[in-house]
Order: sequence, then C-alpha cells, then structure tokens
Amino acid sequence: MTARRPASFLGLIAAALLVLAACSQPASPDGQHGEVIGFLLPESKTARYEGVDRPAFERVVAARCPTCTLLTANADQDAERQQQQAESMLTRGAGVLVIDAVDAVAAISIVNRAHELGVPVIAYDRFIADANLDFYVSFDPRHIGRLQGEALVASLLAERSGPEDEVQGVLLVNGSATDPNSAGLRAGVGSALEGTGIEILAEHDTPDWSPEKAQEWVTGQLPQFADRVDAVYAANDGMAGGVVAALRAAGRVPVPPVTGQDAELAALQRIVAGDQLMTVYKALDQQARTAAELAVRILRGEQPRPTAVVDGVPALLLTPVSLTIENLGRVIVDGGVYSLEEICVEPYTRACIEAGLLTEGDG
Repeated sequence: MTARRPASFLGLIAAALLVLAACSQPASPDGQHGEVIGFLLPESKTARYEGVDRPAFERVVAARCPTCTLLTANADQDAERQQQQAESMLTRGAGVLVIDAVDAVAAISIVNRAHELGVPVIAYDRFIADANLDFYVSFDPRHIGRLQGEALVASLLAERSGPEDEVQGVLLVNGSATDPNSAGLRAGVGSALEGTGIEILAEHDTPDWSPEKAQEWVTGQLPQFADRVDAVYAANDGMAGGVVAALRAAGRVPVPPVTGQDAELAALQRIVAGDQLMTVYKALDQQARTAAELAVRILRGEQPRPTAVVDGVPALLLTPVSLTIENLGRVIVDGGVYSLEEICVEPYTRACIEAGLLTEGDG
C-alpha cells in the first residue's frame, strides 16, 4: 500500500517548492524534448522505496515534465550494480541523476563520472561525502537519532523508582556502516543518552539494514546480558521487527522499549500492540516529490535556492516527527497516511480499542 500525503505536511512541501521556484526562470516547452532523469534507489527490503519513494517521484516528473523520460532502478543493496545502473542511465542520455546511494564511498565514482559528462547529481536521502554534489534532499539523520534516543530516555527514566535502582542498559542496533545516515543517527542517539546514566551494553552495525541480521544479533546478545537489557535502539522499523521477534522468542514479554524509523504499517501496529515504543515519521512522499521537482528544475538549467547547506552542499531538509501511541491517531490517521481500517485489522482490533483509536462498537 502506498502511504498517502498527510495534510499536516502539505505546508512543508508547499514551502519547499516555493523556495525551489524562487530563483527559477520559466522554461521553454521546446527545451523539454529529449530530457532524461535518472532515479537510483538502494534496496527493496525496506518497504518505503518501492511503495512510496518511487511512485511519488514518478508522479511529479509525469506532471511537471510530460515529455521527460524517467529512468528508475533499484540496486538491491549491491553497490556495483548501482554503478552499472548509473552508467547505463548516463549512456542513455540522463541529464540529471538522483541517487540514494547503497554505499556512499562507492557512489563517489558515480558522481565523478556524471560530472565528467556535465551531468548534475542530487544526493537523495543519503549524503555522499567527499563528492562535489549539486544538491542534497533529505531529513537530518542526527535529528532523527536524537528523537529516537530522547524517546528511549524518557521511557526508561519513567520506569526508575528511585536513585537506588541499578543502571539501565540498552542495545544499539545501528544501520548499515556503508550508509552515511547511520553515523548521523548514532551521533543523535549518543547525544540523547549522554549524561543520563543509561549504559550502552553493546552495539552493532547491521549489514544492509537487514531485519534478519538484526534479529540474529539481538538473539545472540540476550543470553549475555539477561535482564540487563532494558531497551533496544533499532535504527529503522524493518530492524525493529527483527528486534521484537528476538525479544519475544527469548521470553521478554512485555517487550522492553524498542525504537524505529519510517512509520511502516507493521511498526504502527506494533506500537498499538505495545511491542514498539515509537517510530520516526518522515513525510517520504514529500521528500520524493521535492527531489523530483528539484530534478526537473535543474534539468531545465534553473538554479533553485536551498534551505540549508550540508558540508558545503546546497540542501533541502525536511522535518521529521517522533511518533508514539499518543500522537499516532492525529499524525497518521487524521493526516491520511494510513486509515484505522488498515491499522486496526485483527489481531490489533482490541489493542486499538484500548488505545482509544476505536470504540467497542467499531471493534
């Protein structure tokens, strides 16, 4: 199911597109013929890329540049394949590349090759350091990590009965080491945990953001730390699902606090059921729409105005939201992202009633 655009974020995207338009000149319709945009996605294990990012990007390009050719490809977490896909797009005449890099280091060669051909490159979602990028569209990963960490801290501190309690411990299940966002997320979490007295028991960089590998690692850690694991930081919702499965299999019920990111439907259902503490909602549809609008304008030779600068690269950064059971109804349901009918299917109906999302009559 493709997540719909929440009304509460329409203002954000409108503001971003107004900024894009601020430094633009009208393009001649004749200049649109033969225009080619390449959109490179990193993987398909995370539901968002094929379910939200790609269709939203495609819709905007179709509406804003009907004569454009849009080339899209998914690398399935293979950096070499992504390089081949990029080379193919450049060979087919791409006038701008939008890339969500599998490996930020490997992607530098893609940027360099594109620039050799005079093709601008927009980094999408994941920053590519040490590359002469033309633009960057994303959410601030450090801010996201801090939101996740603050939610964990608030939950753990609420459970403390007094200063005599033992130090609380957390496991950190980080994202892939090849994804530059992972470092920002980890820094944000660290800043939230600093000075709280909460101990990091162990941490793991999860290859490919794999839920299975996250589950396997947590399964291996639980016997070592036993009941000292009071919470688990999971960098995204896919891995959170693996973490929850590991905790349940080990008999940790009720499940200790687990974080997430992306507001996937399964994660929302885990939040309703009490198996996941929170997720970070990012208006992914708006991010893709913004990148597509930006790509069209750059393709036409326009010079959009950034709202931020990241390591010297002009950027458009959108604002994430910490999502818990308290604001799930307002942000997700009222915002039109998912309906109650989609969230509150069995076996979550009773939990939805207890959370106040449904009434007894609805259930």
